[in-house]
Amino acid sequence: MSDNTTPPRPTALCPRCAHETIEHITGSPAPGVWEVLQCARCLYMWRTSEPARRTRRDAYPAEFMLTPEDIGAAPEVPAVPPLRGPEAGTATR
Repeated sequence: MSDNTTPPRPTALCPRCAHETIEHITGSPAPGVWEVLQCARCLYMWRTSEPARRTRRDAYPAEFMLTPEDIGAAPEVPAVPPLRGPEAGTATR
């Protein structure tokens, strides 16, 4: 029986790449409802209250799973460009 005061147990493996190092990022405002976790290798993030297809390795869609080789061969993620100045977002008449 759950009293909703104990947070859900973190997953032992990353659902996407099966890495064992999972970091706790944050928890729900109401204690014990959910946690946000992140894989230290592939950076996949998930909330523990999401469905099994997002939170459990054995239910994660095979077409989205990654291997260490996939991660090593991935192109670099592009940097976010700097914000435009206030004049760039102003409409003209």
